[in-house]
Amino acid sequence: MTQPAEIRAKIRTGAFKRPTAGEASGFVQANLVIVREKHAFDFLLFCQRNPKPCPVLEVLEPGQPLTRTIASGADIRTDIPRYRVYREGILTETMDSISSLWEDDFVAFLLGCSFSFEEALLKNDIPIRHIEERKNVPMFKTSIPVVPAGIFSGRLVVTMRPIPEALVVRAVQITSRYAMVHGAPVHIGSPESIGIQDLSRPEYGDAVTIKKGEVPVFWACGVTPQAVLEEAKLDLAITHAPGYMLIGDVKNEALAIL
Repeated sequence: MTQPAEIRAKIRTGAFKRPTAGEASGFVQANLVIVREKHAFDFLLFCQRNPKPCPVLEVLEPGQPLTRTIASGADIRTDIPRYRVYREGILTETMDSISSLWEDDFVAFLLGCSFSFEEALLKNDIPIRHIEERKNVPMFKTSIPVVPAGIFSGRLVVTMRPIPEALVVRAVQITSRYAMVHGAPVHIGSPESIGIQDLSRPEYGDAVTIKKGEVPVFWACGVTPQAVLEEAKLDLAITHAPGYMLIGDVKNEALAIL
């Protein structure tokens, strides 16, 4: 099995440029949000008030690009396959490295990702369609409001996985153990009830096949901050591209509730 540090090294050199779902099985993956120090408290408060979409795994010191907790010395400027740059709330650039943009007042937040509980689902013979179809997980904006904090407000973003009807309860039980990586689903069935009109047209990621007898199951998503950043209109903010995560050295089971 490829180790996280090996994958990060490939990402750093440009040899790995695809979504990270299914990579380095057993190890945690994380979403990234970078804001200026003057906005960091508001964003930390936002995460504290919205732990389902924004479970905090690590916060770096201002100007510090190297992780200490989630991985040993991972560089958040280079070790994610794809980044998004927002200026005044508008996505202006997609980049493979943000080294050229780095400033001393940047504060990086690493948030839990639902890719981390997929290993447990697979071990229990619960299919993960986007992995089967080699696609990015489908992600949707919902009508569910987040709890505002300071300048940050907006609507919840969710991931969707089609689950065989007979396995839905088991999927809920399994993912409930992983509160630090979004935990139990926020909604099951009827996408219209949470403001999603068409499952074939995700706002982020790729559409996947939903087979007869399967139920769409929705989990809170770490892309929620990206939708919130669009509303906040900061002069500059940086995130991972949806589905392109930081792969850490911490085992997924270390985040599970026994």
